[in-house]
Amino acid sequence: MERPDEPEAAGLFETHRGMLRAVAYRMLGSLDEADDAVQEAWLRLHRTGAGDVDNLAGWLRTVVTRICLDMLRSRSSRREDLAEQHVLDELSDPGRWSPPEDEALLADSVSRALLVVLDTLSPAERIAFVLHDMFAVPFDRIAPMVERTPVATKKLASRARHKVRGTPLVPASELAGNRQVVSAFLAAARAGDLTAIRAVLAPDVVRRADPAAVPPGGTAEVRGARAVAEGTAARAGRSQFAELALVNGTVGAVLAPRGRLLLALTFTVVDEMITAYDVIADPARLRELDIAVLPQP
Repeated sequence: MERPDEPEAAGLFETHRGMLRAVAYRMLGSLDEADDAVQEAWLRLHRTGAGDVDNLAGWLRTVVTRICLDMLRSRSSRREDLAEQHVLDELSDPGRWSPPEDEALLADSVSRALLVVLDTLSPAERIAFVLHDMFAVPFDRIAPMVERTPVATKKLASRARHKVRGTPLVPASELAGNRQVVSAFLAAARAGDLTAIRAVLAPDVVRRADPAAVPPGGTAEVRGARAVAEGTAARAGRSQFAELALVNGTVGAVLAPRGRLLLALTFTVVDEMITAYDVIADPARLRELDIAVLPQP
């Protein structure tokens, strides 16, 4: 079969680029890596020839998936070694947190908390969950990509789904109440609104932070609503990246610029007031946390 010329192939590819980017971004959590995967898919199409492909959308999705799977496997083998330096670098330069405008638009369709949880899955679990639960691809089509049977692939997605949803350790009513309090705190923190921050802090509130999260000249432990509120308001820029999450079974928050977990916050809420919260930045402590997507109210 004669191969179509490059402009025709490029035109066909461009009709699917948005879908491929969305798939790759959810699999990789990085727009740069997603674009690399999409570009590699284009090169493979160019070598194969669009005219030789019956179902172009399905073929491209399969190619991008396999590229992403290879990238995830490579990443998982080296990520732990880079984790601590990543945290230190990011905390020392908050200006690096701002994503490009197009990545910010993609982030609107998938929460940073979800990207954090997806990052804890095995490559095969992530592929199965993303393709089936987010793009409705049948298990029998996913199975060859992850080298499993359809039944085993369904189990992969089920395990991933359980990790994404997590298990709340408090009653639904308490979870909902705590969600309102922490949500109000984060909204006030993003705005740098001292009055609104203090409104949800107990008078004797305590904030504890890992050394990496303490600003120059600051202290690891701060006591009292005024001092805690002032410190929180001073970091309003950082708070823009804070998002509600289920942390160790209760309402918490994660800071994950570009989908990479940087900080986690755990809260103690009593009588609709925050009496204490911890800022966790140490990579070893972050890895021990059970993070999931907070259920919708």
